Amino acid sequence: MGLVSCATEIGGSLRADGSADLDISAEVLPRMAALVTGLATAGGVAPGTPILDAAVISAAMSAVPGVASAKLRNASALSVTGDIGISQMGSLLGAGGAGLVTFRQNPAGDGLFAVKIDRNSGKGLLAVLPEDIVGYLGALMAPIATGEVMTKEEYLSLVEMVYGAPISEEIGRAQIKLDIEFPRQVRRVVGGTSEGNRAKLDIPLLDLLVLQSPLTYEVAF
Repeated sequence: MGLVSCATEIGGSLRADGSADLDISAEVLPRMAALVTGLATAGGVAPGTPILDAAVISAAMSAVPGVASAKLRNASALSVTGDIGISQMGSLLGAGGAGLVTFRQNPAGDGLFAVKIDRNSGKGLLAVLPEDIVGYLGALMAPIATGEVMTKEEYLSLVEMVYGAPISEEIGRAQIKLDIEFPRQVRRVVGGTSEGNRAKLDIPLLDLLVLQSPLTYEVAF
């Protein structure tokens, strides 16, 4: 759901056995909400239908390999909040997301959590998203959905030309924020910061939508 222009925050804890409990909060940003609502209405969706449908997202997430449970609810038509239980971070997304998530815990106790998203593994990410969210990404002409190769600047210019500068600027500012507690003190972070056992990763939405270059985030603990 963070792939739509949302203010998305994910927090929680990752255990030594690879299981995790995550709290998620996502809200569609104002200008994107107006655009997506208009697109949905034009497509025959009844007024008042949630843009982010918690029931649909929960069902889709529950079917993802490595996910034990997904219990989301609509805080409003524009936002969802709730809990996701991960049974094994190392198998998250299964074969369809091969290379996207890595989790290792060595006998000595140190471990590694890594996420790498490129144009190929991004297809595995799309495969587990609800159909309506993938449709919104297509309407936004996002390269992760269309397969087109372009720079971030070219993409923002395209969005501005079709939907206007406010939408383009909103996409350019949006972030997906992760704040995760690890089973040991964090020793090294690529793509974020750490304090004690916690690591914070900020993923620019624009980088994820365009995948101009591979995105790599690592936490060694």
